[in-house]
Amino acid sequence: MGCRNHLPKRELLRVVRSPEGTVALDTNGKAQGRGVYLCRDAVCFKKVRKSRALERSLKSPVSDEIFNTIEELLTGNGT
Repeated sequence: MGCRNHLPKRELLRVVRSPEGTVALDTNGKAQGRGVYLCRDAVCFKKVRKSRALERSLKSPVSDEIFNTIEELLTGNGT
């Protein structure tokens, strides 16, 4: 999403807005709903977060908890 590089799906993170309207990180890539793919680059993610592009693409607010979880995964602090 941020850098618009084309990568295999397995190399990307997927964030999904479910039909009920909840936004979550989709770890297996099979959750139903509107999905957005992010590359695993921390600099790219910072641009996405600052520009609010993720929220615009999902047409829904994204909680700080989701942003923090993604950031932890990208910086290696998450499991």
